[in-house]
Amino acid sequence: MSEVILALDVTTAEEAERLLDAVPRAGWVKVGSVLLTREGGALTRRLVARGLNVFLDLKWHDIPNTVAGAVAQARDMGVAMATVHTLGGRQMMEAAAAAAGDRLALVGVTVLTSHDRASYGKSVGRGDVVIEAEVERLGREARDSGLAGIVCSPAEVGRMRDMLGEGALLVVPGIRRSGDRVGDQQRVATPAAASAAGATHLVVGRPVLEAADPASAFAAFVEEAGCTRL
Repeated sequence: MSEVILALDVTTAEEAERLLDAVPRAGWVKVGSVLLTREGGALTRRLVARGLNVFLDLKWHDIPNTVAGAVAQARDMGVAMATVHTLGGRQMMEAAAAAAGDRLALVGVTVLTSHDRASYGKSVGRGDVVIEAEVERLGREARDSGLAGIVCSPAEVGRMRDMLGEGALLVVPGIRRSGDRVGDQQRVATPAAASAAGATHLVVGRPVLEAADPASAFAAFVEEAGCTRL
């Protein structure tokens, strides 16, 4: 069974808290850069005080000292899980993992789900790029740097579960039910498929935020994510 993380992909604290009132079943929430830039750490503290597991998805990618300092602040606020970008390199990830300790689960972002082969190859200046191989390479670096797991798309989760083993966290965005709009995601899967492949956490945003009944939509994701792994 995978945990379902409700992405608070809104722009104000008031919108976020209205969404949470409408979806009382949510136990995990994602706070990203848009909401945090507007509201700062005060909202994160309120979410923690509300008893929620907060996934702070800021994809830190900076010099090791700066990233370690940011991780320490998140840890001290009571954040449950946060992201660094694996392209920051081994030294940065090792510093981040040391700062996280055992109080904050730190996961490494590999290749964004908005990328396909052509767009990722252009961004890294290589024409021969294979996304699956890149995710494996970056996932191995994350593991060897001491991170708790990685973020990857549904297309890679089964392979990464086999490579990283049972203890690794695999956080998977790009989750859509049959019939949901894909939007700007390139590599997607259903909750059942991602959970069966070995995902520990599924990130769901727009299919719930845009639903006429967000509580029912979220419940449908939770129910489907509860399937037994194949």
